[in-house]
Amino acid sequence: MFKVIGGRALPAARLLAPRCGVWVESVRGRKSRNDPPAKSKEGRIKLPPPVDPVEMVVMKERFTEYNLIMRALRLEFKEEVLRKKYEEETGSLAEERARQDAEEHKILMEWNDAENGRMLKIRQLRVQQETEEADQRKLEVILKRDQERQAFIQQKEREILQLQEDAKNFITLENLDQRIEEALDRPRNYNYAVDREGRVVKRTVLD
Repeated sequence: MFKVIGGRALPAARLLAPRCGVWVESVRGRKSRNDPPAKSKEGRIKLPPPVDPVEMVVMKERFTEYNLIMRALRLEFKEEVLRKKYEEETGSLAEERARQDAEEHKILMEWNDAENGRMLKIRQLRVQQETEEADQRKLEVILKRDQERQAFIQQKEREILQLQEDAKNFITLENLDQRIEEALDRPRNYNYAVDREGRVVKRTVLD
């Protein structure tokens, strides 16, 4: 028995028979892209198979866990390969590089300490200036309040002096008779008319 393309065994008589023409094996062809659907499947609606929600949750959890485990293993293997490659490439230079890294770290730490000291001085100077400016502002506010208080006191003193000066012309029991006599001796007429400029234009005559 001989095998031909397609995986099926054919009898030897057919292979050794005289060829009278081209022999073509019958193969079931596929539908083209433009062929209509079969009549038996015209109204068929293909639905996805039902999925159990509980099973879906379990599968998602397992899939997530599987991805995490595989990612961790890949990273670990990659790190190991890179470490071995680095050790193979560096070899005897590893100790020298470690010493250089230590010296570089020491230099950087010294530079960092110096920079921190410089920034500390700048910060202290700035804080001192801000404190002095704040004290100066407080002093100015105190002086301004003192000036305002002194001005207020002086104004009140002037008002008191003016009131004392005006009090000399007040009518009291002691000078009541004198004021009455002065008023009778010098009568005043307040019954008059004024124009828009304030000038007296008409005055009545006292009887």
